[in-house]
Amino acid sequence: MSRIQNAVIGSVRTAIGWTPESWLPGGTPDPLIGRNAAVGRQASRIDGPSKVAGKARFAAEVAMEGLTYAALVHSTATRGRIARLDTAAAEAAPGVVLVMTHRTMPRLAPLPPISVTDLGAVGNSHLPVMQDDRVRYNGQVVAAVLAETQEQADHAASLIEIDYAVEEARTSFEDAKRHARTPASILVEKNHLKIGDAGRELDRASHRVDAVYRTPPQNHNPIELHAVTLAWRGDELIIHDASQMIAASAGAFAKLFGLKKGKVRVLSPFVGGGFGAKGVWDHQIVAIAAARLAGRPVRLQLTREGVYRIVGGRSPSEQRVAIGADADGAFTALIHTGHSVMPTYGVCPEPYTNGARALYRAKSFEIVQRMLDLDVVPNTFMRAPGEAIGSFALESAIDELACAMGVDPIELRLKNLPEKHPTTGQAFSQHALRQAYEDGAARFGWERRTATPGARREGEWLVGMGCATGSFPYARMPGATIRLTLKRDGSAALACSAQEMGMGTATVQAQHAADRLGLPVEAVTFELGDSALPASPFAGGSSQTASIAGSVAAAAEKLASELLRLAGNDTPLAGLRAGEIRLVEGGVASISEPARRETYASILSRAGRDEITVTAAGSAPLELFKYAMHSTSAIFCEVRVSAVTGETRVDRMLGSFDCGVILNPKTAASQFRGGMIMGLGLALTEETLFDERTGRIMNPSLADYHVPVHLDVPEIDVMWTGVPDPRTPLGARGIGEIGIVGVGAAVANAVFNATGKRIRDLPITLDKLA
Repeated sequence: MSRIQNAVIGSVRTAIGWTPESWLPGGTPDPLIGRNAAVGRQASRIDGPSKVAGKARFAAEVAMEGLTYAALVHSTATRGRIARLDTAAAEAAPGVVLVMTHRTMPRLAPLPPISVTDLGAVGNSHLPVMQDDRVRYNGQVVAAVLAETQEQADHAASLIEIDYAVEEARTSFEDAKRHARTPASILVEKNHLKIGDAGRELDRASHRVDAVYRTPPQNHNPIELHAVTLAWRGDELIIHDASQMIAASAGAFAKLFGLKKGKVRVLSPFVGGGFGAKGVWDHQIVAIAAARLAGRPVRLQLTREGVYRIVGGRSPSEQRVAIGADADGAFTALIHTGHSVMPTYGVCPEPYTNGARALYRAKSFEIVQRMLDLDVVPNTFMRAPGEAIGSFALESAIDELACAMGVDPIELRLKNLPEKHPTTGQAFSQHALRQAYEDGAARFGWERRTATPGARREGEWLVGMGCATGSFPYARMPGATIRLTLKRDGSAALACSAQEMGMGTATVQAQHAADRLGLPVEAVTFELGDSALPASPFAGGSSQTASIAGSVAAAAEKLASELLRLAGNDTPLAGLRAGEIRLVEGGVASISEPARRETYASILSRAGRDEITVTAAGSAPLELFKYAMHSTSAIFCEVRVSAVTGETRVDRMLGSFDCGVILNPKTAASQFRGGMIMGLGLALTEETLFDERTGRIMNPSLADYHVPVHLDVPEIDVMWTGVPDPRTPLGARGIGEIGIVGVGAAVANAVFNATGKRIRDLPITLDKLA
């Protein structure tokens, strides 16, 4: 076990008070697996009606008396310092309440940066926020204005005059490669992985491919802009935020502003899209400071351009993938190396080699990533960080190798599927990728694919099919705590500070709790989105559902013990111990003698109680360190490419997924399709245009940064194996990010099959095909 894994396990134990008896690796599977009650059924989102009716209030819609509105000023220089700063005109402008610069900003320490081993750390960089006159990237916040209206704030911000003493900035990707850093680790993985002599095996291989693949920077574009509405109430701070890390943010803001724990309350019941972007950035810190100085509530909503200026996105990458195979097609060498951008003040690497570590068997491996230090807004996690762009390179290379060998690309992939994790040797907890491929190929009609590129034509349109594999690791975070209240009337209420970004968190957990407690779904409520509730980890890494599910299971177990204690000796349950009972059909029953039971209402009534409340945290996720655990997919795509213009149209897509038990087919299908649509943007349209001459993003709007719209999205079919993972709560693994992984390569491979042109540089635009 690596030093990093030991550090993670240490943080897990510290976070939840782990003891050796609290977890039994490889223990009996969750008893709910296979029960087929509420879990596994179609269910509409509980919060759907309030959203459709416009009753759901997002961060920028919360009313506060005496509210002021904020506008930010962004640096137009890339590196240097502020030489002259004149705010007189802005301060004299109509409606202005406050102008804040580095001269008046309260002195603050930098936020603790996001860390796998510190679950309360939330900062996206090491940079101070408006603490000095230094400029570190183009777009950095250098001033803020509060006014009585948004229009007045925007106008006053335009009146601030700033001159810069400009210094030479590091903006060239190519130049930075000469000074690349090779960190010891990428998140929890050892960075430089070497098994055997991959270079020698590549040279000896009967068949080989060795190519470089490039992906551009990309920006986050959630429908809901980043926003806060907040107020100080004496020494207490109330923040309505658009956040996917509620509890951690509250703790971080308390530390940052010298407040006692519990004096900061973050509320975020609804988030209009996150994808990794809705963490802690400069705007929340600036708004909190401005509200304290002004003594007034503040609303700060970033403009779309403002999101591009101060909220990081996906790093650009340049990746080399080389694969060698013997005469039978077995991989003898797998090399995946490359460069991506992460400044020294950044904390979010782009782990694009993860798929190469986990997906295929090979005789030898060499995997290493190098980081480039540029003067740019610190990048952050973006849906399937690393895996989304890494799969483009790896899966394109496998398609190239299959074409060179004259074999079917699915056949080549299946031949090299591993029986155990190929680089760690760990056993898979569950692995049905072969079934996903076979089921998907049959449903998609893969047998109709023409192997010869460019052979199928319909008028001006060249038609082709492509496929690719996706992989994303399972994660269950420590620290999820649930409060469970069972009432005499047969209803139950659960609460924790979980995040709802449109994926149906409350809906799925209500289904789960109903089955766990033996109640109808309608009798269960789930409260979330408030840091005053028991703490939940951030929503990221496709981990939230499993993390909360583990805590619901722990709470139900604790509830059973408490009910048995309340029942006393005058009950059919007398003499039974906690491990001998279960919660079923509105009551407590003996496992071995189901007729020995008593209802919840009866137990509580005899005890003179209207309700009973327990609070519990899930067990330590040590399954992560005993087994290799990954959600996987087989992505299929059919495209048409105009022989006249090079226009690419995706006609249909299918995703076949192996993600354990699917808890709610309706919300899951939406998650899978959403990820695949985001993958279409990765493949065909999305690209942040960065001017290396100025260090400035040139297309900071949805008019110039192109995401897929309705007419770009074809028929998308999704299916899944449904094979339970016996090592996880409910037998389920995360699905939030696996949908995007592999889509870029599937599209690129289909384009090659249609045209014979191999595109190794995303996005696939007209100029690369015409």
